[in-house]
Amino acid sequence: MSQAPEVRGEPVVTPARVVIALCLVAPFVAMLWVGSYARTDPTLGGIPFFYWYQMAWVVISTALTMTAYKLWQRDQRERATRKGGER
Repeated sequence: MSQAPEVRGEPVVTPARVVIALCLVAPFVAMLWVGSYARTDPTLGGIPFFYWYQMAWVVISTALTMTAYKLWQRDQRERATRKGGER
């Protein structure tokens, strides 16, 4: 029986990647948990909560996705510089 090869190098799960995952998962959880926003009160400018909550998440999702993208770019740059320094 062969043994699994040892994996050397950087860890796959890093704190930055955990934050990236949370930024990308949060909008899905917020929108799929319908019971948390399936009501009409409080209204905002005459718009029921059900609608303005979802519209607010459009803006929040955009900000979270942008944050995840910027963190991913920084993570990739750091990995590239570390990999380049090892040669």
